[in-house]
Amino acid sequence: MSKKKPMYLHRSADGAEPKVKRGYDRKFRVTPAYRATLPDMMEAAHDAIQGANVPIQQVGVSNFKLPLKFRMKSGKLLTLEASVTGTVSLEAELKGINMSRIVRSFYEHKDAVFTGEWVGRILKAYLRKVESKAARLKIAFSYPLLQQSLRSGLEGYQFYKVAFEGVMTADGEYRRFIQVDFVYSSACPCSAELTEHARDQRGAYGVPHSQRSKARVTVEEVPGKKIWIEEVIQHCQAALATETQVMVKREDEQAFAELNGAHLKFVEDAARLLYREFEGDARIKDFQIACSHLESLHSHDAVSVICKGVKGGFVADYMDFGSLIC
Repeated sequence: MSKKKPMYLHRSADGAEPKVKRGYDRKFRVTPAYRATLPDMMEAAHDAIQGANVPIQQVGVSNFKLPLKFRMKSGKLLTLEASVTGTVSLEAELKGINMSRIVRSFYEHKDAVFTGEWVGRILKAYLRKVESKAARLKIAFSYPLLQQSLRSGLEGYQFYKVAFEGVMTADGEYRRFIQVDFVYSSACPCSAELTEHARDQRGAYGVPHSQRSKARVTVEEVPGKKIWIEEVIQHCQAALATETQVMVKREDEQAFAELNGAHLKFVEDAARLLYREFEGDARIKDFQIACSHLESLHSHDAVSVICKGVKGGFVADYMDFGSLIC
C-alpha cells in the first residue's frame, strides 16, 4: 500500500515531487505573495468539521501571560504579571477560530491601564475579529497591599489573588465581575467552649482549634458604578476581622489570639457575615461567596456557599473547593 503524501507537498509542473531539506533557513523572508499561499484550516469546507455538527459555547486560549498596568484606589499604577483567559462562542457551521487573533487583540491594548471598561473594549474588538456572538475575558493577577501589624507597627505586603472578568452576551449585554480570595483565621466556637469547660470543671489546660481559611468572593458591578479591589478587601476585613498576618512580633501574636477569641466563627457564620457586608453596597449588583475552613480537628474541610439571590444571577452551585486551599 502506497503511503499518502502530505497535502502541502505540491508536485512541480513536470510531476516531480519537491526536494525537502531539513534545517531552518534564517534568511528566508515572507512576502505578501508567499503569505497568500499559506493554507488556512479555518477556511476549510463545512464538511471538514469533525464530530457533531453543534455550536461550542466557549473556545479560546487560557493562561497566556503578559505584564499589565493596574490603577490602585490611591491613584498609583502597578505593573503586574497577569494570566489571561479569553474565549468566544462558535457557531455550528464554523470549523474553528483563529486563536492568535484573541492574543493579538489583547496585545493591541497591552499599554493601557486595565479596568472593567477596558476589558469591555477588548471584548468588542475581538468579537469583531473572530465573528462571534458571545465572548468572555478573565485576567488573573496577584495584588499587593501593605498590611500593618496589630500592635508592633511593622508592615508587610499581603498578596491577594484577584481576577477581573468581563462577559459579552449574545444579546450585546456587557457584565463585569471582580473575584478576590481572602485568607483569614477561623477559631471554632465549639472548641473554645469545650476548652473553657475543661478548665473550669477539671482544671485541665487545653487549646481551642483554629485554622487558616479562605473566602472566594465574586461580585458583579452595577453598570456605570465602580468598586475598587481595595474596597472588596475592606468589606472582607470588616466582615471577618481575623485576616492572616504578614509581619509579627510577640505582641502581635498575642493580639491575634485575642482577636480570634473575640471573633469565633463557624463556616456558616463566615458566609452570613460576608453576605451582610456585601449586600449593603449599592454598587454591587450580585455576588457569590464560597468559604472553606481547612479544619485542624478533622481530616476534611468545612465549606459553605452563599449568593445574593438575584433573579437570573448567581446560584450557589460552587463545588470547586479544592481551589480554596490556602
